[in-house]
Amino acid sequence: MKALITALALLAGIYAGAALAEVNINTAGADKLTELTGIGPSKADAIIRYREENGDFESVDALDDVNGIGDKTVEGLRANATASAADADEESM
Repeated sequence: MKALITALALLAGIYAGAALAEVNINTAGADKLTELTGIGPSKADAIIRYREENGDFESVDALDDVNGIGDKTVEGLRANATASAADADEESM
């Protein structure tokens, strides 16, 4: 019984860690961006279009420059998004 409880706790920890992983808004594709709370397909497309036209975001706060994304959405994204410079292939798949 202890082994079962330990295994379940381990799996829960792994799952929770995966669910809380940050999404890099400078490299993520539309599918990954829509995993963020408040970002649907239209906003994901707007983020990608903005990124292609203006370059990488310097911070998550810069998302408020994207049409359709306001302060409230940005506030909700801070915990699960990042704007770090990374390899383009990292999250776009």
